[in-house]
Amino acid sequence: MSVQVEELRLDLGHIELAAHVFGPVDGLPLIALHGWLDNANTFARLAPRLRGLRVVALDLAGHGHSAHRPLGASYTLADYAHDVLQVAEQLGWQRFALLGHSLGAVISVQLAAALPERVSHLALIDGLIPPTGEPDDAAERLGLALSAQLRRGARHKTVYPTLDAGITARMKGMVAVSREAAELLAQRGLMPVAGGYSWRSDSRLTLPSAVRLSQRQAWAFVERVRCPACLVVAADGLLLAHDALLQQLPFEQVRLPGGHHLHVNDEAGAALVADCFNRFFGFP
Repeated sequence: MSVQVEELRLDLGHIELAAHVFGPVDGLPLIALHGWLDNANTFARLAPRLRGLRVVALDLAGHGHSAHRPLGASYTLADYAHDVLQVAEQLGWQRFALLGHSLGAVISVQLAAALPERVSHLALIDGLIPPTGEPDDAAERLGLALSAQLRRGARHKTVYPTLDAGITARMKGMVAVSREAAELLAQRGLMPVAGGYSWRSDSRLTLPSAVRLSQRQAWAFVERVRCPACLVVAADGLLLAHDALLQQLPFEQVRLPGGHHLHVNDEAGAALVADCFNRFFGFP
């Protein structure tokens, strides 16, 4: 699909983020947030199919062409939500919709719950709440996170001898994607380095989180969402393991065939997700 895409750089003061922009200038304002270790190109197939929307698809901090957080900083959900809010402020959007996949869906839910007056719609793809923990495990989790941070100093990022090797590695990642999806993500994710290619993403993104919400805390965000919300659940995705939670969900739910990356793995999946969200936003 041939479509005009605008590249955008956003200097937020504390960090610079990159984005792709789709759709008419007078469209419904929407900020799109990708998943963990992905980038704005995860929406390259979906965004052009969305009608009536002005889509700003971000590279989250530490991903794609966006800057990494400074030394000593970390990547918390609250920090991501703050970045998104600052993007909206810079764009002059007092009220805006959110489209999130996986990690991006988690960030979207938390921001919509924290500041319900700012978010008009929630469109979510195979993501809802973050991994949770038991309160009694808090000290042990902090210890694991601190130890991992100390070990990280001696580690080096993987260098792939060819572009194809880097793409193949992404295909076989923790959550597998199609070759076409990996190639799209590689356009913004792989960079040339001495000896070959390496993924741009900040290696700190792979560190374990120092703190996890309890399931009750995480669910409290869901319950506080006030705007219309639609969740696409992938038939072969990650959310089906939480079917009991989905049965309690107050959001509209649509189950579609495909895996966790159904919106980017192939054109058919992108079309199904787009049809769902076009109906949700009222632009069928």
